[in-house]
Amino acid sequence: MRRFPVISSDPALNDRIGRICSRFGQAFEPLFLTSAEEALEYIRYELPEFQVVHFSDPRIDGVALIQAITEDPWLHYGGVIGVYSRKDSSRVENLPRETNVVTMIRRGEFVETFFRVLYLLHKNRQILFQRDLQMDFIGIIHGNLEMDNDPYNARTYAALIANFLFNSNYIDLELRDRLHVTLFELIMNAIEHGNCGISYEEKNRYLHDHGDIIPLIREKCRDPETGRRRVGVSYTIGKDSSSFTVSDEGAGFDWRKRFEDNQVNLDLHGHGIRMARHYFSDLSYNDRGTEVSFEVRHQKEANATPGIFSEEPPLTLEEGETVFREGDDSNDLYYIVSGTLDILSKNQLVATLSPDDIFLGEMSFLLGNRRSATVVARTPSTLIRVSKNTFVSGIRRQPHYGIFLARLLAQRLSRLNRQIAITG
Repeated sequence: MRRFPVISSDPALNDRIGRICSRFGQAFEPLFLTSAEEALEYIRYELPEFQVVHFSDPRIDGVALIQAITEDPWLHYGGVIGVYSRKDSSRVENLPRETNVVTMIRRGEFVETFFRVLYLLHKNRQILFQRDLQMDFIGIIHGNLEMDNDPYNARTYAALIANFLFNSNYIDLELRDRLHVTLFELIMNAIEHGNCGISYEEKNRYLHDHGDIIPLIREKCRDPETGRRRVGVSYTIGKDSSSFTVSDEGAGFDWRKRFEDNQVNLDLHGHGIRMARHYFSDLSYNDRGTEVSFEVRHQKEANATPGIFSEEPPLTLEEGETVFREGDDSNDLYYIVSGTLDILSKNQLVATLSPDDIFLGEMSFLLGNRRSATVVARTPSTLIRVSKNTFVSGIRRQPHYGIFLARLLAQRLSRLNRQIAITG
């Protein structure tokens, strides 16, 4: 069961959340919190995968809560499902760019939308682990999802993928926004023009008369044949790049004409494919135009240094340089900013660590033993050396860091035990 906080004092909303969660059996357990202070304390200690925030609750300053979360890089990974009234649209639109928004749901649409969001989270749990479950534990991540023609699917799925890559330090903020826009546009094209068969001219007229395409999509889906059609989204996330494919079950379209059309278009829509191709030049369709694929090359960005380490000077290592040797005193912990480092015991390679592993040397650091292995930089690397005094002082200011390090140690020990069990 996955417990998640619901920051809301609205009894009606909380009741609906509880009822919707019950439809998933034991998969989700909401914990209702009625103040921002209580919520922030829970998030700091428990590091939940996501939280629901009622931004229009008069008793809770949800915006201030999000600002407090974004000030701490280690809390970014918890996804935010926002609920708001139409009158507060401008407030939620102006949240910090770093906010890990999964989706924003208007209060009047919550019942029919929240179930869909939880379903997507349930089916794509691996992209919510982020720093709690490191990429090297599970290797390449593959995912496939078949979704119906609800536009909230596009918003949620695009946000999940883009935020995961950003919070895993594979892409920067600008590339995250480009990826989010591209995935959203391609999924919406698959829904509107692919499965629902809405022509360019029909959409233009409808937007001119009504201003919102969602009612037309839902009207089209009342037809049983259209309603049965599905959008497929698949992804492969590796160490150096990620690839994505979006497909639909419609009749297809002449994508070559869209690619060749370089005229300035002042209509209310029609910019999605052009924008996606501008952001990712390798965008490619199959012959029928029912499937589109593209790739994102990961950037070699450094981890955002946690706040309690920000005053420590970086330690720069060249290839082959030793960090510490087996048998040395273990007075320091090292935060991995960039590079890869080999762990050697009795001159045998035991493991290779990278920024995904976050720390090195935590076992002997916590246990007070001498170093049990030698660490050598395989590539040019940057570390932050953290003394015990610094770390203890940091924990006094931010106690949840100690819990996080304990969890990391438990994961490493669990992995070691599995390796021993496999090798006998």
